[in-house]
Amino acid sequence: MNKTINQKAWWLILPVLVLVAFNAFIPLMTVVNYSFQETFGNNQFFWEGTTWFEQVLNSDRFHAAFLRQMLFTAMIIVIEVPLGIAVALTMPKKGPWVSVCLVLMALPLLIPWNVVGAMWNIFALPDIGLLGYTLNSMGIDYNFTQQPVSAWITTVVMDVWHWTSLVVLLCYAGLSSIPDAYYQAASIDGASKWAVFRYIQLPKMNRVLTIAVLLRFMDSFMIYTEPFVLTGGGPGNTTTFLSIDLVKMALGQFDLGPAAAMSLIYFLVVLLICWTFYTIMTRDEVN
Repeated sequence: MNKTINQKAWWLILPVLVLVAFNAFIPLMTVVNYSFQETFGNNQFFWEGTTWFEQVLNSDRFHAAFLRQMLFTAMIIVIEVPLGIAVALTMPKKGPWVSVCLVLMALPLLIPWNVVGAMWNIFALPDIGLLGYTLNSMGIDYNFTQQPVSAWITTVVMDVWHWTSLVVLLCYAGLSSIPDAYYQAASIDGASKWAVFRYIQLPKMNRVLTIAVLLRFMDSFMIYTEPFVLTGGGPGNTTTFLSIDLVKMALGQFDLGPAAAMSLIYFLVVLLICWTFYTIMTRDEVN
C-alpha cells in the first residue's frame, strides 16, 4: 500500500525559515563584502581580492590564537564530558531528590555569560577574592592577572563550573530513558557495574553524548564573554582566543577587511570541525 506524504506542514514553518534566512544572509553578505575590499571610511571601498585571506592564513597571530582555541576546547571536552557522565550516574532516578538535583544542575546554566565572568573575576582576585586569597594564604602563588598558568586554570575551571551541568542534564535524560528491564536482566546475569555501564548505559547515551560534544565544542570554540570579562585576553595574549582576537582586530584596530576574512575562516573552521565530529560519532549508527 502506497503511503501519501503530506508536505503542507512546510507552509507553517516557512515564515520562520524566511526570517532566519533573512537575518543570517544579510550580515553574512556584509562580511563577505568587507573581506574582499578595503575601506577608509566615508563608505568608500577599494578592491583587494583575496589579500586579506592570505594575510590571515599566513599570520603568526592567527596561528597562535587558533592553537590557544584548540587547546582550550580540547581541555574543556576532555574534562566536562567524563565529569558530566560521572555526575549523571550518581544522581537519583526516583524520589523527591530528583527535582532538587535537576534544579541545582540547571542553576549555573541560568546565569548570563557576562555575570559568570564577573563573578569569577571577583572570586579569583588574589587580594580580595575568596579563591585567590585562600590559595595565597595556603602558600600557593596564585595571581591570574599576572601568571599565564593561573589565568588558564581559572578560565578552564570557570567554564567547567558553568557548562558541565549541560552535559549532566543530557546524560541524565539518556539514562532515564533506559527501561528497568535492562537492569533486571543484568542483575540476573550477575553483570558488574562496569559491564552495566559499558553495554547498557553507554550505548543508550550515545546520541545525547553526540549532542553534548557538538554543543560543547561549538560553545567553547566560540567563547568570548566569559574569558574577556575574566582576563581581558591576558595576561599578555595568554587567553586571547580566536573570538577575542577577532574583536580586537575589528573594533580595536578597525581593520575591517582582515577581520571580515578572519571571521569567514573562523566560521568555516567551526563548520568543518563540527561536520567531522558528527560524521565520526555517527558513522557506526544503523539507520
